[in-house]
Amino acid sequence: MSLLSQPAVAPDDVATTPFRRLLRSFLRYEIGVIPLPYFIGIALTVFLSAHFGLLPKTMIGGLAVIMTMGVFFGQLGQRLPLLREIGGGAILCLMLPSVLVFYGFFGSTTIDATKMLMKDANFLYFVIASLVVGSILGMNRFILVQGMVRMFVPLVVGTLAAVTAGLAVGELFGYSVYHTFFFIIVPIIGGGIGEGILPLSLAYSSILGGTPDQYVVQLVPAAVVGNIVAIICSGMLARLALKRRELSGDGMLIRAREENALFEEKEEQGGVDFRYMGAGVLLICAFFVLGGLLEKVVHIPGPVMMILVAVAFKYLQVLPSNLEGGCKSFYKLVSTAFIWPVMIGLGMLYVPLDSVVKVFSVGYVVVCASVVIAMTLAGFLVGNLLKMFPIESAIVTCCHSGLGGTGDVAILSAANRMALMPFAQISTRIGGASTVILATLMLGLFS
Repeated sequence: MSLLSQPAVAPDDVATTPFRRLLRSFLRYEIGVIPLPYFIGIALTVFLSAHFGLLPKTMIGGLAVIMTMGVFFGQLGQRLPLLREIGGGAILCLMLPSVLVFYGFFGSTTIDATKMLMKDANFLYFVIASLVVGSILGMNRFILVQGMVRMFVPLVVGTLAAVTAGLAVGELFGYSVYHTFFFIIVPIIGGGIGEGILPLSLAYSSILGGTPDQYVVQLVPAAVVGNIVAIICSGMLARLALKRRELSGDGMLIRAREENALFEEKEEQGGVDFRYMGAGVLLICAFFVLGGLLEKVVHIPGPVMMILVAVAFKYLQVLPSNLEGGCKSFYKLVSTAFIWPVMIGLGMLYVPLDSVVKVFSVGYVVVCASVVIAMTLAGFLVGNLLKMFPIESAIVTCCHSGLGGTGDVAILSAANRMALMPFAQISTRIGGASTVILATLMLGLFS
């Protein structure tokens, strides 16, 4: 008979009762869904393998690192009293690895394995493609179209509010309008590192002189600080949603209860067919590749084309419902199991803490925060006027100030609203691309 099923102890065993209770709690405690003893065994295996330089520098080694840390840090952030109120899981998974890299905690084997997964194999794009395509194809058609049409107004108003607030607060802290706009506001709303800051650095170096890398160092800190503020805003909005249910659609953007109810009824029918889930993975990859092909023809970024093609397929109802369901099933798997681990990889490789520290000051952080908060408030207020749920409208608008696809994942996971990924990607991609183009033109005029 096991310890967990033994009857109550006899009086002469009272002295051992506290120990047995402690042992019982230890055996039953879970990290994620993994019992603590098993998780300790897994973590020790990965740690010792990395410590002795035996960790495979492959996708398996990289997944072992980010999955182990993601499960632990994500759960820790969700359980700590203060952090859990503001999306602590996302914040810890994004920032703690960056801090650990900064202080040299990880060996070269661990970094190489993670880099192979996240950069060489580009696992991040696979996750984003799965989230975007799966959620688009699995979404109610009416809600998808109406949401994308309506969100442009909050996006435009939010951007104007962010620029106005940022310039005003920057003036209070002694920053010039030129510096505040081009080196703080623009990188925050530019669409992330790859889609925003890198193109901006090329444009800035071409117009102002110098090399692109010297501008990357100046632009990245604002984007990182802005993304952290956006994660906090998202977590606080999620807490507000729990207290004010009428303000939240629980992941639905527009107020369309009848259509949502019909959608939920269809979703409950049947279980997961793994054959169609496999076909869904193939479709997701095909949409991503197609986006890249179309980029060469129309010269619009591939991820944007992937979104537009997926929306067109959904609107025209090109695909059989079983294939759409397979994409959605895989999307659910990715959104449930891989979000925190992916943020671990992002924190290790994409969030340079040393660059943030160099420009860190109270005034700098306040200016960055004012940009994000103004944009979020604008999305909240305008969304309510356009018959969208204010919480969801604010979160989607807030994603315009995130680190591209990486920021969208972190911001939406902090609010537990990954179903908003298609709208978040539109906000980030289109809003970011527009920002880069306008900022480049304006820099040329004022320089």
